[in-house]
Amino acid sequence: MSEELSPAELERYDRQIRIQGWGAKGQRKIKNSMVVVCGAGGLGCPASIYLAAAGVGYIRIIDVQKAELSNLNRQILHWQPDVGRSKAVSAAEKLSKLNPTVKIEPVVEKITPDSIMHLIKGADVVIDAMDNFTTRFVINEECVKRDIPLIHAGIYGLEGSMMTIIPRKGPCLRCLYPENPPEISPFPVLGTTAGLFAMLEVAEALKLIVGIGQPLLGRLLIFDGLSMTFSTIDVRRDPNCKVCGGL
Repeated sequence: MSEELSPAELERYDRQIRIQGWGAKGQRKIKNSMVVVCGAGGLGCPASIYLAAAGVGYIRIIDVQKAELSNLNRQILHWQPDVGRSKAVSAAEKLSKLNPTVKIEPVVEKITPDSIMHLIKGADVVIDAMDNFTTRFVINEECVKRDIPLIHAGIYGLEGSMMTIIPRKGPCLRCLYPENPPEISPFPVLGTTAGLFAMLEVAEALKLIVGIGQPLLGRLLIFDGLSMTFSTIDVRRDPNCKVCGGL
């Protein structure tokens, strides 16, 4: 763990340091952590903002796409002049201005079974900010293989769901979805739904790094924005899961 927090860091993170069980020790853990954000879109943009604001020392943002006009209702790190630019680079530029004390690494590369190993190398936590299950399953399998916690979230319109995956301790994404769900593209989404679940993902990631609270392990959190209700359902680890069943 690196040196003590500077006076400026103690001031910047004062309010979260005051959280019971967090303290300066927890903030040093945050400072020395690396979080990989898979996607710089509706989930990835607000998630990256709150990771950087919280002082995560190293944030790697992976996205191969370029910003489009239809992204701007929810992908809040991309502004009108960024249309046509790399999403990863656009996000990194703004995050560096938000908190110049953290290292932001933009990676313009597609997540595939061949690339995923080096893309998440060194991560303490991985944030699933993708918009398709094909890529999510690739990330899930590699995280399970490497024992890296994965925070999964998915959104649709005013609805969303989320689950924390800690390899060997609870179910993985394949336990939840043994078969590939149908892919819908493009799908409806309200920006606030993406923002809500991005913040929940970051709250889980920070809790895991600091070591406080109870993670959303073995539970799927479900949100219905039309009725403004939250609910959870239990998810059991499948002993026959083709990803984590043999662990």
